[in-house]
Amino acid sequence: MTNDEIRLARAADVPAVKAVTDMAYHPYVARIGVVPQPMEADHMANVAVGRVFVAGEPVIGLVVIEAHEDHLFLDSIAVHPAAHGRGVGGRLLEFVDARARALGLPEVRLCTNVLMWENRKLYPKYGYEVVERRVDGPYDRVHYRKRLG
Repeated sequence: MTNDEIRLARAADVPAVKAVTDMAYHPYVARIGVVPQPMEADHMANVAVGRVFVAGEPVIGLVVIEAHEDHLFLDSIAVHPAAHGRGVGGRLLEFVDARARALGLPEVRLCTNVLMWENRKLYPKYGYEVVERRVDGPYDRVHYRKRLG
């Protein structure tokens, strides 16, 4: 398998899913003052219900998605720090769009912490627009949507 392929995660991928997620989100712990939610996710449960898709062999990136009646929610996207700058994140975002279209869903939604400014610069470049800013418990988040044409 090449690093360009994205596939449904299997139970054997759970340790890599956790490791890549932790490496991708750990730098934000000090900045936002709490552990980012993706680091506390039940990775085994997410994989078991088919919500996790991985890129690369070994895994260098992943998305966690959830289909709703009117949109696909991008719960988490993570890229191994060693793979930054290689287009993995962009390919994962394109995969999410394609998945939403395949499911007949008109838009993708996501949110990110207000202090994760790198993400807030990135998402508009991929067609996402800000919907609202909302505080959810300890998380101050900016919510986005991308309408698919």
